[in-house]
Amino acid sequence: MRTLFLAVLLTTAAPAFAQSASLVAAHAKIAADYDKTVAEVIELTEIPAPPFKETARAQRVQEKFTALGLENVHIDAVGNVIGTRPGKDRAAKALLVAAHLDTVFPPDVPIKVRREGDTLHAPGIGDTTVTVAALLTFVRAMDAGKVQTPRDIIFVANVGEEGQGDLRGIRHIFSASPLKPRIGDFISFDGSTVGRITNSAVGSRRYRVAFKGPGGHSYGAFGLVNPMVAMAGAVSGMYTISIPQDVKTTYAASTIAGGTSVNSIPNLILAEFDMRSASPANLKTVETRFLQIIQESVAAENAARDTRYGKISAVPELIGDRPAGSTPASDPLVQAAAKVLTANGYDANLTASSTDSNIPISMGIPAITLSAGGGGFRAHALDEYISVERGAFVKGLTTAFDIVVAAAGIKRP
Repeated sequence: MRTLFLAVLLTTAAPAFAQSASLVAAHAKIAADYDKTVAEVIELTEIPAPPFKETARAQRVQEKFTALGLENVHIDAVGNVIGTRPGKDRAAKALLVAAHLDTVFPPDVPIKVRREGDTLHAPGIGDTTVTVAALLTFVRAMDAGKVQTPRDIIFVANVGEEGQGDLRGIRHIFSASPLKPRIGDFISFDGSTVGRITNSAVGSRRYRVAFKGPGGHSYGAFGLVNPMVAMAGAVSGMYTISIPQDVKTTYAASTIAGGTSVNSIPNLILAEFDMRSASPANLKTVETRFLQIIQESVAAENAARDTRYGKISAVPELIGDRPAGSTPASDPLVQAAAKVLTANGYDANLTASSTDSNIPISMGIPAITLSAGGGGFRAHALDEYISVERGAFVKGLTTAFDIVVAAAGIKRP
């Protein structure tokens, strides 16, 4: 239904995206810079950027932004790298174009790119170092084509998109940064398989729950309350929650840690849980029931066993909060992206995901997430890889570039 609606809108929209002389020159630069872009993908990938430790990669991107001549290049209070390419109307609300610096891999994972023909292999290369390099390509192409956009484009290589980073880089920009009032539209580039438009933000609520108890010897204190039993009850209870069927909604019991030894009743068990939906109402429903289940599991264990040395308790800690929402298919930003994608032979399917766009979408700021490159595979896996086959890679970069230029022409009040 969503794809059909988009198709109807496209048939009634303005003519297909047209190429000016400056765009032709910009496209030629993207093609000519193929080797340079691939080299930058490799260079940046080999600078580790684990969660909360993106500094080295950020500093290198800052150097590159400065060399490109972007204005006011700096690293902000949380580690985002920011630079602005001026447009004709400096007072107009800007377009922010972002790609995240961080990967999911911890510091002990060795990162060395291996090239096999048209394939580059390395953890984090497709999610999403390739698109950080794409930002640099976009700026070079605009300069080569003397592309003057109607409004400023703010380029951001941001921190904290993955996992427990909890979108902290973009969250900062839209909460505590002086850039916030300047932003009219937002595009994040994440991944290299071009064709999808993520306009629906899958929200998430993530908890770490500490189940606590008195603990004791597994034989000598047998019969005392056990926090692991309460934890097990919470896990099994979660999987009895009925899921709303209108919008995809999910949950997962994800990690577990704790205990003293194999011959001890534990005094602490830690478990982490994830709940997701593009519907804020559905997400709230599941979360509310989950928190009730925790208390029910604790009460059941305290009623079932000896509490003479203390009772079981559970302390839920919110460790992830990604807001849900959507940018309408009829919004000019979605339409601009769809026109360019379809003109270049891509499907322009509308999708839902959890990305940096969640933050501006939740605030009513038009935002989408796209990809740039020639295809990426096995994201978040040690055997992650991307295709840099020249034709598809250049086409993917050029298409993404054209979307940025088109979006920079949108007028916002």
